[in-house]
Amino acid sequence: MFVCKLPDVAARTVRDATFDVFREYGLTLLFANPGSTEISLLADLPDDLRFVLGLHESSVVGMATGWAIGRGEPALAILHTTAGLGNAVGALATARVNRAPLVVVVGQQDRRHLAAEPFLAGKLRGLAGEYPVWVNEPVRAQDVPGAVARACHEAVTARGPALVIVPMDDWAADANGSDERAAPRRVVRSRAADPEAVVELAELLSRAAHPAIVAGAGTDDPETWSALVALAEQLACPVWQESFSARAGFPQDHPLFAGHLPADRIRLRQTLEPHDAVLVVGGPAFRQYPFHAGPFVEPGTRVAVVSEDPAEVHRSTAELAVLAHPAPVCAELARVLPAREGAPPVRPTAPPPPAPPAAGELLRAGHVFAAMAERLPRDAIVIEESPSNRPELLARLPAHESLGSLSPAMGGLGFALPAATGLRMALPGRPVVAVVGDGSSLYSIQALWSAAHYGAGALFVILVNGGYAIMDRLAEQHGGAVPWPGFGVDVAGLARALGCPARTVKTHDELLAAFDDVLPGLAARGEPLLLEIAVAPDETFAP
Repeated sequence: MFVCKLPDVAARTVRDATFDVFREYGLTLLFANPGSTEISLLADLPDDLRFVLGLHESSVVGMATGWAIGRGEPALAILHTTAGLGNAVGALATARVNRAPLVVVVGQQDRRHLAAEPFLAGKLRGLAGEYPVWVNEPVRAQDVPGAVARACHEAVTARGPALVIVPMDDWAADANGSDERAAPRRVVRSRAADPEAVVELAELLSRAAHPAIVAGAGTDDPETWSALVALAEQLACPVWQESFSARAGFPQDHPLFAGHLPADRIRLRQTLEPHDAVLVVGGPAFRQYPFHAGPFVEPGTRVAVVSEDPAEVHRSTAELAVLAHPAPVCAELARVLPAREGAPPVRPTAPPPPAPPAAGELLRAGHVFAAMAERLPRDAIVIEESPSNRPELLARLPAHESLGSLSPAMGGLGFALPAATGLRMALPGRPVVAVVGDGSSLYSIQALWSAAHYGAGALFVILVNGGYAIMDRLAEQHGGAVPWPGFGVDVAGLARALGCPARTVKTHDELLAAFDDVLPGLAARGEPLLLEIAVAPDETFAP
């Protein structure tokens, strides 16, 4: 008897089902540094999934963070068990505070002998502390696709990294032919302004004779910029940027922009003293750096907060806090509040460009920033990671468009180089410049290889002062001698060794020539460039 035997059909695996989830949620760029616990996931990737190699896990997460911020949607990072996740914790903390939605898949040893704690088994759930917005260890291999889908939702809702820990044998497991998963296909997040909340805020602002607005990082998107501008113009009131902000929350060339708030309570009180009502939008009340005794504001100044971040709302020292997306709330306030008349605030003005240094003198950071300000395209994204020069950079390089300014809000170094790489990959038509201290650059110098290999045409401006200038200034303010030495590192040489083109700039003429050559065509660059610029250390620091 003849028997017709059908050909074997390969069973659909958990890996197959998870790849479908990646595609469904746009997670088709895989930022990773591979380890053996991820081999069964990463080997023989389908053509529509692109692998992006970072040479260190902080660079992996930093690039994913830049991509997520640039695209305004989740990015995918893949980390290798304890070593990979441990190396990435600082970058994950920065992603959390910078509100970047990340889906992070962490490899784990084979589920079948985890109980015996084999080599590379990791105690992973708590390794990143409280910085992940969600951590999941799927109970069954078949739960992995749903966990990844839920991680995407968690990352977007809470605006931070969501972790899924996956044993290496799970990827080859049979998906059991079911597409059922413990996560919705879509999550719709309501953004409507609550009428009662708008009434309360409107009453507080309408009773104020001299209101003011403080913009936080949470207002940095075109829709919220537009709504906040409309509200500020309706109130005819000054708008301040929160101190040490991750992003610019208001156009900094607008006539109502009043500058950056001081980072200590004494100067904060002095700055806000003329105002009897302060509306903080997209940030907490208030973000500070050094501690000084006393309240944030003078008695009689009423404070209200509008933010979609529950933690910011809950920790704010405010009379009223509204948990909501700022854009519709500000737009509705602009509609219901009566227009006021008032003189615009005294706008912050950039100091005049410094005179070129005399023969034999080093350039100063101000020379670099002033030359950049005259030549940068209006839509440039400037990433700041030069702590000792930050105040002057902010004064000379205002953000003209949304996403014009970015910095590591966590305060940890090692963000700028990989973030600029990820941003440029996400926004290939927009100029990206990272201004980085030489000490800061060494925390994630490996990112230059990725920038070169993947053609991310960012400009890396490295200010070389041969030490940790900000720490030297803080030690002087503390009245103590520093125990750490200065250092001299050939950053341009390191860049070249990693495949990234680099130039060394020592004179004012060389500086202007380099910027004249590079900045006009920065948006079209198909490869990165590092400029190593020798500068004298700043003699003061006042955050």
